[in-house]
Amino acid sequence: MKNLSVKIRITIWLTLLMGVLAGLLLAFMLFISKMVATKTAMSQLSQTVQSNLAQTSMPNDRLETGSDFKFYRNGVSTLIYSRDKALLAGRVPGSFTVEESFQNGLIRTVSAGNEQYLVLDMWLPIGWENGVWLRGIMEAPENRQLALNLLLVALIILPVFMALAAGGSYWIAKRAFRPLDNITATAASINEAQDLSRRIGLPPGRDEFSLLGTTFDQLFQRLEKSFESEKQFTADASHELRTPVSIIKGACEYAEKYDETPEERQETITMIRRQAERISLLIEQLLSMTRLEQGTELAHLECINLNKLICSQCEEIPHDSQRLLLEIPENIMVAADTALLSRLVRNLVENAFKYGRPDSCVWVSARQEDNEVILEVRDNGIGIPYDQQDKIWQRFYRVDAARDVEGGTGLGLSIVRQIAQAHGGYMTVESIPQVGSAFILHLPKPAASTNA
Repeated sequence: MKNLSVKIRITIWLTLLMGVLAGLLLAFMLFISKMVATKTAMSQLSQTVQSNLAQTSMPNDRLETGSDFKFYRNGVSTLIYSRDKALLAGRVPGSFTVEESFQNGLIRTVSAGNEQYLVLDMWLPIGWENGVWLRGIMEAPENRQLALNLLLVALIILPVFMALAAGGSYWIAKRAFRPLDNITATAASINEAQDLSRRIGLPPGRDEFSLLGTTFDQLFQRLEKSFESEKQFTADASHELRTPVSIIKGACEYAEKYDETPEERQETITMIRRQAERISLLIEQLLSMTRLEQGTELAHLECINLNKLICSQCEEIPHDSQRLLLEIPENIMVAADTALLSRLVRNLVENAFKYGRPDSCVWVSARQEDNEVILEVRDNGIGIPYDQQDKIWQRFYRVDAARDVEGGTGLGLSIVRQIAQAHGGYMTVESIPQVGSAFILHLPKPAASTNA
């Protein structure tokens, strides 16, 4: 049975269950029919004897019966006995050959050979000491024939019933397992075509198969996202690492081919170190973006003071502190991951210094509006053209060569946007070419329970 499909096994078990229930129903019907037949016979016996009792009298010690008195009616034989138990009237059934004592008003079953009878005695008093017995005798209901009839009907109907039960069980199992067949077929087609963009797409519901289908869709979505991130990481790394690796390779070949002076050798080593640092930074940022995209680097939110966080980060930035102007109220609290938000602040402030005008200031301000906490980093640099302001969040996108004067990787703003999204917020930019840019972080205001 282990080699059978689940649908066949369910069909077999349901069919066996229906067979057992049919057998129990048959036994119950036999039991109920026996009880009903016995109670009907006892009621019939009691009514007949009582009816005849009302038609019996002995005026002047002479037995008389009324016109409605019947010695045999409805299968009941009525006998009249004297006080001394001598038969006065009526005929005893031929097979009733036992001597049965009289018991007033009690219906009982008496066995006579292979036959069973129901017997009821009723005493009719006449005067103080005299009277007669009326005895009703009828054959007990024969259940054997009824049982045989039921068994015959069962032998005819039960096979048909079992066949219908098996067919119905298989239809129910097949219909119930149809979503599972869809899940299996979709998973098989995804495996064959290696197309993780496909989904099972079961209708929403709370049953087990709907939940299983939803779980599989979520799994496929996560796998697709992981594979896309891996492909993107591979493509980005191979593309962006090509230039610094080529520079390092060329510098090494030049150093091997020519006898460099100490000054030239030091310049070559400095160039190699600078490109190696660029490769290290690029790999670190690519890995960080991949972890954020895949959800392996989650934001662990806690209530922090925005003023303290920004001040601590700005102290570590290697720029003239007099050029950095802060307008951060001391009482602004945000629900944030300290490490991620610190990286966002550093990226924005370093970008503002990098692309601002020489010896110009960078403004960092924060405020609360409605249900938002807004952090703004503003510079008065070269600005961003209007038609490119939506593209700056893309990885490796650079507006022009002038914005890459210090060897940036083109990943800073992409990481900033992902960190904002990880906190449930978003980024916007306001920029006027040759005037300056403002990068604005919008964060949801923390709940009261978070501030507590």
